Amino acid sequence: MIDFKSTLKIAINSLKVNNMRSMLTSLGIIIGVSAVIIMLAIGTGAQEKVQQNMESMGSNILTLRGASATSGGVRMGMGSTPTLTTKDAHSIRQNARGVDALSPCSSQSKQITYGNQNWATTVYGIYPDYLYVKNFEIDNGRKFSMEDIRNAANIAIIGKTVETELFGDVDPIGKSIRVGGVPFKIIGTLTAKGQSGPFDQDDLIFIPLSTGQRKIFGTEFPNTVDQIVVKCVDAESIELAMADIDEILMKRHNIIGENQAKDYEIRNSAEFQEKMKSTVTTFAILLASIASVSLLVGGIGIMNIMLVSVTERTKEIGIRMAIGARAWDIRWQFLIESFLLSIIGGLIGVFVGVTGSLLVGVFASEMSVKISLFSIFLSLGFSGLVGIGFGYYPAYKASLLKPIDALRYE
Repeated sequence: MIDFKSTLKIAINSLKVNNMRSMLTSLGIIIGVSAVIIMLAIGTGAQEKVQQNMESMGSNILTLRGASATSGGVRMGMGSTPTLTTKDAHSIRQNARGVDALSPCSSQSKQITYGNQNWATTVYGIYPDYLYVKNFEIDNGRKFSMEDIRNAANIAIIGKTVETELFGDVDPIGKSIRVGGVPFKIIGTLTAKGQSGPFDQDDLIFIPLSTGQRKIFGTEFPNTVDQIVVKCVDAESIELAMADIDEILMKRHNIIGENQAKDYEIRNSAEFQEKMKSTVTTFAILLASIASVSLLVGGIGIMNIMLVSVTERTKEIGIRMAIGARAWDIRWQFLIESFLLSIIGGLIGVFVGVTGSLLVGVFASEMSVKISLFSIFLSLGFSGLVGIGFGYYPAYKASLLKPIDALRYE
């Protein structure tokens, strides 16, 4: 029967005798564990950031855009030709199944002025439901009504960035701004949503779509819009809604058969979101895999040092075997030493990794860092396995020594 208590004591004493070498041996594990924790923290933080950005942009959304124009033989891209209209939007709202809300939308970049302040931003002409579809919330004031759309009212709702740039600490509600030279009264401000990748979701102004079409955008074709955004009831309704919308638009745009080119495009945000999540997950796994290499390097270091230790302590092994120690006693002694080296390095690595992750979050504020217990336990468990795995061969080699040969070793 193996006496674990005495074997553990012998292993600890052996590590204490060569404490500097033991510390240096654990250094590879320390670096590996800390690197894994930091990389997983960055990867997990990036995943959460992407998830938040996707949610802030709205879920279960279909985006309908006009056809691709061709100029001089060059295709200009989807949405470059205005083929969708407000009547298309009304028909979809009345006839398509699975549709929760929708809004036609057009936009242009404009210079906004208030007093002696000015700011360049994007002006969106929308219906009231656009805010619901895209997850915008009113921070102060009110939103549009369909009465405002019918009357083409000169009113606006501004984002937090525009509010800050034009008004500073002044309450903008009721103030008058000029959009492309046209006066608008501010009736509401939006709750801040922050950045979504390179885009500032707060740098915008909403006005009634009818007002934009008549007074701001200079639309060449009456009632045409850049896009129609559709929010489906749930994820299961998306395919049903897409099929109905496709059928409705084909009839309205006189598109006959599948061979005739469609003058519109339907984009599913859920597919894009899944691709983004998959990309970020792959990125996180790649980071952790690269960091794990240093753990393996640390394990090789442990194996090398343990082999040296076996050589140095050959006579000690011979004496232990001569007084009754069995092969498994010797094997367990070296396995425990290897495991202790690895797990102590792992614990120090956890401290370094958590501290490093917090520092990354402080000094690289644009990066989202999320430390998880899973990454800590995973790193510790992996470091323990590395210690056992790479320590087994030296332990096995030590246990094969013959007492008489070991005692003769110089």
